[in-house]
Amino acid sequence: MSKRLLKSTFTVSVMTMISRIFGLVRDIVIALLFGAGAGADAFFVAFKIPNYLRRLFAEGGFSQAFVPVLSEFKSQQTREDVQQLIDYVTGTLGIVLFIISIVGVVAAPVLIMIFAPGFIEEEEKYNLAVSMLRITFPYLMFISLTALAGGILNTYGRFAIPAFTPVLLNISLIICAIWLAPVLEQPVMALAWGVFIAGVVQLLFQLPFLLRLRLLPRPMVNRNHEGVKRIMYLMIPTLFAVSVSQINLMVDLMIASFLQTGSISWLYYSDRLMEFPLGVFGIALATVILPDLSRQYAEGSLDKFSSMLDWALRWTILVSVPAGLGLILLAGPMLSTIFQYGEFTSRDVEMASKSVVCYAIGLSGFILIKVLASGYFSRQDTRTPVKIGVVAMFSNIILCLLLVIPLAHAGLALATSLASFINAGLLYLFLRRKKVYQVQKGWGIFLFRILLACITMSMLLFFLVPDVEEWLQWNAYSRALELCLWIALGGVTYCSVLWISGLRAHHMTLENQSI
Repeated sequence: MSKRLLKSTFTVSVMTMISRIFGLVRDIVIALLFGAGAGADAFFVAFKIPNYLRRLFAEGGFSQAFVPVLSEFKSQQTREDVQQLIDYVTGTLGIVLFIISIVGVVAAPVLIMIFAPGFIEEEEKYNLAVSMLRITFPYLMFISLTALAGGILNTYGRFAIPAFTPVLLNISLIICAIWLAPVLEQPVMALAWGVFIAGVVQLLFQLPFLLRLRLLPRPMVNRNHEGVKRIMYLMIPTLFAVSVSQINLMVDLMIASFLQTGSISWLYYSDRLMEFPLGVFGIALATVILPDLSRQYAEGSLDKFSSMLDWALRWTILVSVPAGLGLILLAGPMLSTIFQYGEFTSRDVEMASKSVVCYAIGLSGFILIKVLASGYFSRQDTRTPVKIGVVAMFSNIILCLLLVIPLAHAGLALATSLASFINAGLLYLFLRRKKVYQVQKGWGIFLFRILLACITMSMLLFFLVPDVEEWLQWNAYSRALELCLWIALGGVTYCSVLWISGLRAHHMTLENQSI
């Protein structure tokens, strides 16, 4: 089983990596053409609002409620029952999303006031953000239906297509930024149209693969259907539980709107760097294990359930800790290499580096939340994560207010990171208390090996990587070459120390948890 899970995780990771690479190209183009000025700030707000709701409805509450129920229907009901569930869920969700989209377009001025109140005093930036939001908001409807299609494909083991689909968003934004922007009166508006177009394209892209599975949705409405009622029941609390990190990011956005121009953009570019390892590994792993955990719980295989969760946690620590340290130690070089062209200045590199470091501190926490939350949603337990989410959200707000004054935008990033560890810690604690998760043997020596390897890698990068001032003087080719060199040396050092200390590939399988 572990080989299949690793293969599936690898597949999703590769596809997600392709998406993240195109995402970096997208962000390079945006930074080059629009920098970190008022137009970029307005777009990032107009993009973050539907994107936040996407993670709330699509990847968050809906997917975490839909996949476990669909997995149960798949294993215990007939194919006709599964098709009927998909039809009714599609129809019900489609109507809800259509209404929300209309409300969002009409209420765009109010939404900007709520999510970016600092824009109110800057009329031009405020009006620009409102105009963009009216174009980007319908993206929520298209991408949520895309998530429904992706949930079906994931449940049937077709992980590659949903993982590849976000590439189309990045391609759409790149094309619009380069070719549409020059012909518009306000060039930055092209980015908003790029988001809208991407929503339509991503949904259409997945339909042929559903047709191949013979599970193409035929939208119908029946709120009294058993599966629909259960999904709605699970979804309501799940909406909040899995979106706490997104709520925290929106709190950051609201407070950042009062800070100096550029703060929102610095946080955005920082978040993009942090999202790379989070998406490539964290979301990929959580996506792959959720259907299997749901199936094992439905079949009563509780020992296998606990063992798989333990396996996922080990992989999380193995990958996320060195990735976070690498982001901290290479923040300036990465930002300089990737973004410092055109309108993105050396000062932008300096300011964004501060928030990269603060976000990277919480990388392990962000990934742990994804994995640990699967331990609840696979059992259709949504109440516990809600309670934990409330604590984490208020912790973040308090930390934001305490840290924003001394650290400005970086304080917001640090508050979000600290809140992620509070969230992950409580998720872990309650899994243990409920005896859903039992710690397997070998964690002590495993953590010692990770610690030793991380210290060695960090010393190498800290003492030998040139100062960021030197990077700023180099051309793009030299920066890219140096960055690849140091990332490779860091990775080789980390893996070598793990191997020397005794960690082997077979130790990281489900069949051999004792290391």
